[in-house]
Amino acid sequence: MTMNNNTSVPNSMCVRIGESAFSDFLMSVYILAFIFGLIFNVLTLCPIIQQVRQQNILGIFLLSLSISDFLFICTMPLWINYYQNDHHWKLGVASCSVAGFFYYSNMYISIFLLCCISVDRCLVVCYPLHFKTHRTSRYAWIQCAVVYIGVVTMHIFVLIHDNLKDAHDDKNNNDRCYENYPMEKPVALFNLLRVGIGFFLPLLVLAVSYWRILATVGQSPGLSAQAKRKVRLLSFGVIGIFSVCFAPYHILLLIRSLVFYNANDTSAEGSYCKFEQAMHFYFSSTLAMSSLNSVVDPVLYVLVTNGLKEKFKLCCRKRNQTSTEDYALTKYSREKPTKSDLI
Repeated sequence: MTMNNNTSVPNSMCVRIGESAFSDFLMSVYILAFIFGLIFNVLTLCPIIQQVRQQNILGIFLLSLSISDFLFICTMPLWINYYQNDHHWKLGVASCSVAGFFYYSNMYISIFLLCCISVDRCLVVCYPLHFKTHRTSRYAWIQCAVVYIGVVTMHIFVLIHDNLKDAHDDKNNNDRCYENYPMEKPVALFNLLRVGIGFFLPLLVLAVSYWRILATVGQSPGLSAQAKRKVRLLSFGVIGIFSVCFAPYHILLLIRSLVFYNANDTSAEGSYCKFEQAMHFYFSSTLAMSSLNSVVDPVLYVLVTNGLKEKFKLCCRKRNQTSTEDYALTKYSREKPTKSDLI
């Protein structure tokens, strides 16, 4: 998301975006993300709600993720329409603001909730007795609320200070949505903060959490090979989401911001605009890839988990039964934890 002020170089002069197969490629990515994201989130909603009713900590985090994903998925048709029209936003300034708000809010809500889940898994695996009394449903709801309030407040602030007039200059046939060049200094500064606090800090927390989890599980002779496999799947899966969905976008965003700060010439024929022109394809592609997190979230944390798969079967059969399997990665008991509780 950008906070756009009046620029010295018109958008169409700095970076030229015309009709190309690239728009079709981006449209295809969003169509796939919309279809599969909607299907997977709908299918997994019932077992997640059942987990929440049982006051399972991970279930609460999963429900919060699903709500954010659903809100974002609802705006995907707007982006599909945008790329179908070759980067021309024909739906007005307000709809562009709303679509951008949900896009970037979902991205960082997902990042911080994944971070919360990882820390929670680390505590339950590495320090089960010490943190047992503190891990309550209220504890999980408060964390989710803090994440939502923090991210939404920040993006409301950005939305208020956005000036999208230049992005919708119908007279010059330049009605784009959040594709404004050259960058502004406040935008570059905000981008650096976003990369540092919104990506590298959570990535560090994730790396430390799963390093501790894998080390603890590897040294535990009481866990079965299947149980250890599930823990490794979760660990590598989360790192995979960050590597595929979020890392490319934030790395290119960091590079673009640093190049702007070091650019001496931001004119249409200057080196900075040429750089942005060359980077446009790659940056837009990484932004589209970030939308795939709405597809991967339910797959990673629900379908991989045996306990939740059993709940899904029960939900489909409409039976009032309880699964006899341990709830891998989700079960929490007030009693002394067993080895199966740790996963």
